[in-house]
Amino acid sequence: MTRTLQSYVQGAWWQPADADLAAAPAAEVRDAVTGELVARVSSAGLDLDAAMTYARTTGQAALGALTFHQRAVILKQLALALTERKAELYELSTRTGATKTDSWVDIDGGIGVLFTYSGKGRRELPNARVQLDGPVEPLSKDGSFIGRHIRTTLPGVAVQINAFNFPVWGALEKLAPAFLAGMPTIIKPATPGAYLTEQLVRIMVESGLLPEGSVQLVTGSIREVFAHARLGDVVSFTGSASTAESLRLHPAVQTGGVIFGAETDSINASVLGPDAVPGTPEFDGYVRQLVAEMTTKAGQKCTAIRRAIVPAPLADAVAEAVAERIAAKVVVGDPRTEGVTMGALASAEQRSEVLRQVQALVDGGGRVLLGGGQEHGDGGAGGAFLDPILLRFDDPTAARVHDTEAFGPVSSIIAYDSPAEAAELVARGGGSLVTSVASADPEFVAQLTRRIASGNGRVLTLDRTSARASTGHGSPLPNLVHGGPGRAGGGEELGGVRSVFHYMQRTAIQGSPEMLTAITGVWHAGAATREDVHPFRKSLQELRIGDRVVSEPREVTLDDITHFAEFTGDTFYAHTDEEAAAANPFFPGRVAHGYLLLSFAAGLFVSPEPGPVLANYGLESLRFITPVSPGDRVRVALTAKQIVPRETDEYGEVHWDAVLTNQNDETVATYDVLTLVSKTPEPLAG
Repeated sequence: MTRTLQSYVQGAWWQPADADLAAAPAAEVRDAVTGELVARVSSAGLDLDAAMTYARTTGQAALGALTFHQRAVILKQLALALTERKAELYELSTRTGATKTDSWVDIDGGIGVLFTYSGKGRRELPNARVQLDGPVEPLSKDGSFIGRHIRTTLPGVAVQINAFNFPVWGALEKLAPAFLAGMPTIIKPATPGAYLTEQLVRIMVESGLLPEGSVQLVTGSIREVFAHARLGDVVSFTGSASTAESLRLHPAVQTGGVIFGAETDSINASVLGPDAVPGTPEFDGYVRQLVAEMTTKAGQKCTAIRRAIVPAPLADAVAEAVAERIAAKVVVGDPRTEGVTMGALASAEQRSEVLRQVQALVDGGGRVLLGGGQEHGDGGAGGAFLDPILLRFDDPTAARVHDTEAFGPVSSIIAYDSPAEAAELVARGGGSLVTSVASADPEFVAQLTRRIASGNGRVLTLDRTSARASTGHGSPLPNLVHGGPGRAGGGEELGGVRSVFHYMQRTAIQGSPEMLTAITGVWHAGAATREDVHPFRKSLQELRIGDRVVSEPREVTLDDITHFAEFTGDTFYAHTDEEAAAANPFFPGRVAHGYLLLSFAAGLFVSPEPGPVLANYGLESLRFITPVSPGDRVRVALTAKQIVPRETDEYGEVHWDAVLTNQNDETVATYDVLTLVSKTPEPLAG
């Protein structure tokens, strides 16, 4: 008997009772290649409210106990665990109609998202639970009252409703940033391919890496999700524009404070530049990319090229080249068969829907150039196969080509006569996830990009220099924004840590330096300091925020300035010519080099003997404020500002607040010194 897929809720695997299934029959999921029944899917009887409450309580507590870096390490470990068992996912993926290449995009692409967010989390976020947003805002003359912005984790649950085309990538690209932000997730896969997402979650659960309540899975309907959602929850949706619009209008979103994000269908375009004539690398790259986007995942990609916008004189050449490449490179059939390059659509129902939309395009003025809109007959009874279909619109302003998406191996050629018209045609899509531009003419590319960027979430430019390295029109990358305005849903996913912040609240905090130091874990000028043992003699375990050393003063002489100029070759007139320097309104006469002062400062605050400080690896936010003349005396105050232990190393990072002042207590320079410090007093092994 075909099994009913399980959900994973409240820390246990769950499936509907027979009585619930008798009252509400489960949906059937069939093999896209053979039509064979694979599984049944139902959430009848599942207590979604309890699952969401469990996430807000148990899940929030477990993730909230971890820092950004600790969560990032878990993401890497999950990626490794999935990599070890990805053969299981590949085997199931074939049943969705995916070729090996399609599965690589979905499975390895999804795992790659986890690796990327793990790295970015450790490099770009603090090893803390609060993220600082922007600099300190002075609110009083004496510095006793200051302001700052922080980001903290939203207190709810992230409910992530995914589309059918990417059962693995779609789940992981939403999970990774939410997990890193500290927000528990409920994954809701689309019914076709839900068996693949179920196995994905099963592998993660069996790894033992997931904090309790951090990830749940609901296979089946969650239509009542907004009835249980509340302020602090995030609902992310990938699917049709019409469904997204109905969800966006729900009272829970309109007035209840539930955050709703959507990534929807998109009439994406690819523009060929007038210079990209047949025989140029740009023309060839354009055709290769267009065919790839028509056939990868059988065209079932939200980023696929639906409108090929080409110069009118090149339209016939593009059509011929596309037809030739499809005939030579594309073999439709069972993805398990050697030589097959394009598999089936997700289901017979999906194929019927694509053909219905193709007919709508034809009725709206499109001429079929290739494919004829007929089902592909190969690959087994019931297989959801369809040959690639290329259409041509003689009227580039025909409404149908700009507002109707056949979500399969379908694209339409549209001709333009000028760059302005090309930009206007792109805009007729009503907002897109991505538009690509193939041209070697920088002026054309720059002008077009400036005109179309505001209507796109991403613009890819393709020329002979980037062609070999380009990841392609239809490949969202975890470090770049995925989403788009208007019809594309108005949402934004991925984009590195930008997407992490979608699951966090930005708050302005105000108070004394002492209070802001306590809240943020970062020392603020005016907060308490401690001067006992030289802080460079303290290990990371012993060091505390506010530990400080204040040096003795050092006089800067004319001989120092002259020697530094001769030694370094920096003989800029302000350091070597008294008369010329005095004529400069910024200087009182000859002044010390800024880098000489930094060198003196390092000599003043350093503790030279071997100890816990392992290396100085940089300066940040350096500003020279008051010039130093011969005879001035300078001193430096160095304060431990931020301590960042590294989760996987025997050392951590320390950011030191450095302030260089003169004999009049005027600030000469300010900057942050970055050092690597051993976690323990014992020296590290060489």
